[in-house]
This record gives sequence, structure tokens and C-alpha cells, in this order.
Amino acid sequence: MLNINEIAIDNIIVHHIGSKSEEAGVLLSKSPLALDDEPTRELLMNYLLSPFKAGEYYHLSHESDIRQNKVFDLACTIFDNPESFIEQSVSLANHLYEHSVHPKIKIGEFYVVYFSNCVIEGEVVEALGLFKSESKETFLKVANNGEGYEVSYDAGINVNKLDKGCMIFNFEREKGFLLSIVDTINKSAEAQYWRDNFLTIKPRKDEYHQTKSYLDMCKTFVLEQVPKEFDVSKADQADFLNKSATYFKKNDEFEFNEFTNQVIKQPEVLESFKVYKNQYQAENDVEMSDEFTISEPAVKKQSKVFKSVIKLDKNFHIYVHGNSENIVKGFDEKTGMHYYQLFFKQED
Repeated sequence: MLNINEIAIDNIIVHHIGSKSEEAGVLLSKSPLALDDEPTRELLMNYLLSPFKAGEYYHLSHESDIRQNKVFDLACTIFDNPESFIEQSVSLANHLYEHSVHPKIKIGEFYVVYFSNCVIEGEVVEALGLFKSESKETFLKVANNGEGYEVSYDAGINVNKLDKGCMIFNFEREKGFLLSIVDTINKSAEAQYWRDNFLTIKPRKDEYHQTKSYLDMCKTFVLEQVPKEFDVSKADQADFLNKSATYFKKNDEFEFNEFTNQVIKQPEVLESFKVYKNQYQAENDVEMSDEFTISEPAVKKQSKVFKSVIKLDKNFHIYVHGNSENIVKGFDEKTGMHYYQLFFKQED
């Protein structure tokens, strides 16, 4: 999370982005947003910045020349000439509108913010914040009219839920600036316009994305590739996942041969894993090193979706944390059903 107490808003403007598929257009502001009320300023700062987490960073990108990336070009102009902020914010709003073509993309307010005093890896830098609020929630208003209470309703933004956000730090410009992003809504294919079309980003080549890529690859290899090539039980798959997660949790450094020796025992599975690694890198456009420092934030984040669960019809879930040899699968001829035997020493 960013240190909100130290960051300052130097300039902020809000535009409304309609749906391009409906030719709704853009409603542009002519002047910056006034934030004279301190409680409102603090609430807005928390709404915009609190969802960002430290560690997962990206760069703006382009297939041929980074200067052809529209957001990169406009960010450079703003950082080099802050007086052009309003003019460039209009260009950013129009750029976002041009990519709001899918009919399921929601309309909303687009905030462009110029921040100062942001600390990134020990350096104090400026940042350009781009945010979009798409979801409105209905709430009740209760007021005393002098004789009793009146109840009415209105629609507004949930200040605890930022839909889309991007912090572009004036750092590592030659690589496409350092970015932190938030995208908590519309994870379907049509909603990737924020990352892929409007911003066009790629992961920063650091330990966070190295760790995340390996954990993602291990999961897809075990759940998708291994069953295609080998006769394995769900318990064996769970054991593989647990050993992979344990390695990353207990080690500070990743070393490919050490990892495979501890996690993969069968030579034929190891060979399949190496082939799959090459395919995964090519298909996902990532470079995965054989040695790197393991990122604790990445391990912590991935562990939430790295659960080893055996689902049995709609009746039972078996959570496997280790020792898959204590799980035995069988088939009962009398009932015509499969079963698992679980061996344990103590029941808590």
C-alpha cells in the first residue's frame, strides 16, 4: 500500500466517459476539481490510493516503439510540462473513450490526478494517477425535518471499492515508466480494455513477477497438463501443489534444479515439466529465469488461490496440506462408487 499520508494532490480533474458502442461521447470538464474541504480530500485520497499494493509493478509497452504508446506519450508531456495537465487530461479521456467499444463496458467518471511526494524504492517522484469509477450503489438518506425524520434515497460511489486505477510513477521512464494497477471489476475478456488497450502494459521483470509466473505455471501444469500425459490421482496433484507452495514459502532464493529435485521425483514428469515451461513462456510472453530472489508478497498473494482441494461430487471437499501417501483411493464393487481412505494419528 502507498503511504497516503505523505502523498499530495497537486492537480485533479474529472471527465465523464460514455459508451463508444452507443456513441455517447465524452463530457469534459473545463477546470480542475476544487478540494477545499479537508475531510473530502482525505476521503478521496483513501478511495483512490488505498487499493494499491506494493510489489506488483508493470511498464507501459508497445510492440515496436514505446513512444507510440499514447498513454506513455501523454504522461511524458505532463511530467515535463505540468502546466499542460488539463489539456493532456482531455487527450487521455478521449483515448479511453476510443477503447470503450465493447457494449458491456460501463460508463463512468474518469479521474486524472497529478501527485507529488511519492516514494518508490527510496526515491521521491511525481506520479500520474488514472482512475475510473463505474459502479454506483443506492443508499438511504435519513434526515430530521424538525418534527420527525424523513427518508430518501440516492446513488453514489462506494468509497471502499475503486473499480479501475493506474499509478504511473515518474520512474524508469526508459522502460515505459513504473506502473501499479487496480482492476477489481469486469475481469471478463471484454473488460481487458483497461490493461491491454487503453494502457497496454507488460509485467516488470522483477522477482515479484518471476515468483508469480512460476507459481502460475506450476498450477496449470499440475491441473491441466499432467492429467493429459500421466495417470495421476487428485491426491497426487494436491501433493505436487503443496510441495511447490512449500518450496516457495520456505526458501529465499529460487534455483531450478533444487526446486525440481525437491518437488518432482519421476524423470518423465520432470522432462514434461521442462517442455511445458518453454511452452508457457512462449504462450504468455514471459521470461522465467532459473535463479531469482523469491518475492514474499507474490507468494502470499498466490497462496490464496493455490489451495489443494479434492472435490467429491457435491457432498465433500478434502483439503490436502501434505503427506498424500496417507490418502488411498479405491473402488467399492458393491456400491459401484469410488472412495478415499484417510489415515491420521490425531483428530482435533
